[in-house]
Amino acid sequence: MTTWGEILEHVTLLRQDEAVRLDATRLETLVAQLGATGAEDVICRALEELAARLSHTERCYREARSDDMRRSARSLIAISDQIGMQKLAQVAGDVTDCVDRGDRIALAATLARLLRIGERSLGEMWDIQDLRI
Repeated sequence: MTTWGEILEHVTLLRQDEAVRLDATRLETLVAQLGATGAEDVICRALEELAARLSHTERCYREARSDDMRRSARSLIAISDQIGMQKLAQVAGDVTDCVDRGDRIALAATLARLLRIGERSLGEMWDIQDLRI
């Protein structure tokens, strides 16, 4: 009979550490179009909306509301594109693809990735905002 200790010897912990990069060109374009203050306002509102949408997307998943979850993930794409968060936009697109395919296992994994990338992206952007103050 195998013991828990023997089983745990064979367990591999996967480290979930994916780097995020903000598109500096997109941010520079916002500043050029709106001025520093206008761009900062747009970015702050977008960050607040992204945080709310990430939370809403997760809640819809837990409540099995796939249509609402898809809409929420689609809105993440547009908002994150606007402020140069391409990785977040890509993963939100992957979530919508999983919903469309009805692939519940891939959806669970991809949603977890979306939440990780979202958290890191928001943190990265807030760090940039803090440096400017």
